[in-house]
Amino acid sequence: MSLTAQSTDPSAPRFRVRPPANWINDPNGPFRWRDRYHLFYQHNPAAPVHSNVHWGHVSSHDLVHWEHHPIALTPIPGGPDEAGCWSGCVVDDDGVPTAVYTGVDRHHTGLGSICLARALVPEDETLTDWKPRPTPVVTGPPADLDVVMFRDPFVFRSGGRRWALVGAGHADGTPSVLVYDCDDLTDWRFAGVLLDGNDPVAADVFGDRAVGWECPQLFETAGGDWVLVVSLWDGDPCGTGYLTGHLEPYGEGELRFETRTGGRLDHGRDFYAPAVLQEPERALMWGWSWEAREQSEVDRAGWAGVLTAPRVVDVHADGTLRVVPAPELELLRAAEPFVSAPSRLAPLPDSYDLTVTASGRTTVSLLRSASGAELTVVLDPDAGTVTLDRGDWPRTGPDGSAPIVVREAAAEVRILVDGSLFELFVGDRATVTERVYRRPDDVPELVVTGAAAAVIGWEPVPPTHD
Repeated sequence: MSLTAQSTDPSAPRFRVRPPANWINDPNGPFRWRDRYHLFYQHNPAAPVHSNVHWGHVSSHDLVHWEHHPIALTPIPGGPDEAGCWSGCVVDDDGVPTAVYTGVDRHHTGLGSICLARALVPEDETLTDWKPRPTPVVTGPPADLDVVMFRDPFVFRSGGRRWALVGAGHADGTPSVLVYDCDDLTDWRFAGVLLDGNDPVAADVFGDRAVGWECPQLFETAGGDWVLVVSLWDGDPCGTGYLTGHLEPYGEGELRFETRTGGRLDHGRDFYAPAVLQEPERALMWGWSWEAREQSEVDRAGWAGVLTAPRVVDVHADGTLRVVPAPELELLRAAEPFVSAPSRLAPLPDSYDLTVTASGRTTVSLLRSASGAELTVVLDPDAGTVTLDRGDWPRTGPDGSAPIVVREAAAEVRILVDGSLFELFVGDRATVTERVYRRPDDVPELVVTGAAAAVIGWEPVPPTHD
């Protein structure tokens, strides 16, 4: 089934990955197999709430036309994952696609085990059948580290060997990423703490908010830099961040991450738990965008959560992150734009792909309420800021709906909207992901004022099979 065959609910994204109904959270195991992309995700098939976690599964030849497959991983009664198949990755283990994931049992207190499941028919490009290994390969963290959070394995290669990261938090409130040697996926050896919150760069970038680092991801750029991505946990999700640097051998068979710089991965309030796919020429990233509305509204809608558009991530010369939408997203564009310069006024569809280039201070209004309030993006290249103001469209959560100011001297923004999912790309240096729910009396209309030099926007159309 195509993702575009889903609900007509105007808040429901039509072109991004989500199940037809019920709950989705963390993207898991993005994987390329026989020229097909596979993407898994935490999924409750029974209700739009975080519980009963399985692995959902979609695949695509082109990153825009996604097809649903049967659930890949299901909790096994009495097994190490009986209370949920949590986050992890998928790797090629000698020609057999293998899921490496967190299993939690009925007695877990934040400590997961590391489990494996292998594709039963690896020659089948759809990878619809999986067989879990009956026992974990790692039952928990090393006893002498006083770890109270342990989950989310991520497998990568370095120095001709296979290694794995595991997100962790310690009893004294220090977050960390642990590293294991797992050249043999069935035989894991603890290889030290890759990095923890006492690192000066990490402390400066992330502060002391997090007591655990979830969903660690690591990829190498064409220039030889390594990028470590972590999701910040303080008992609840509290943001995402990245660090750039280098992997260095340490002691006997250990690795350390030597940090260079870092920053916020996304400046929005509705982005978490990103997953990365390392390809030969690029790295792709998806994140989870949760619902920012009352649970009663979620229950009525019958669905919760969506994955972001795929993003290409790299590193600038100064070590900061470079992030842009995957170019494949242009395959969704209609044959003709619905707006282009010199026009600066147009009705907006439920989903759109809009680029505005500014030569000076420019205001982009996207939505108008019955009271006359507007949802705006203001580019001010001279002041070196881009500001999202959505104050009349409140969202739930303790961090509220205050304006978001990104301090970048960007002359261009690209705005991807799909139903309630709002993704703002500030040049190639920052992103803002928010959920904005349109009300029946809101007017979706583009109005551009100020020194805009170029405006162009496309409505996405359902992709067709070749």
